[in-house]
Amino acid sequence: MKVNSTRKGVGTLARVIIEEGESFESALKRFNKQIQADKLLSELRRRRYYEPPSVIRKRKKAAKLRKSRRTTLKALRAAGLL
Repeated sequence: MKVNSTRKGVGTLARVIIEEGESFESALKRFNKQIQADKLLSELRRRRYYEPPSVIRKRKKAAKLRKSRRTTLKALRAAGLL
């Protein structure tokens, strides 16, 4: 599968060529798989609105804290202390 990219590393739109005898449904399925593999939709949703650097830092810090709490709880449950 060819990677769609330009000089600056920014991806281009996904493209699927319908082969002879291929149904539209199978081509659509291949297109959706390619979109998910390239993570285009998640990137578009993430960049939909401007997010200042301070908000990005807060979001990442909160995610790190949640992950830390989750692993601590998991370890306590495994040790039988909780």
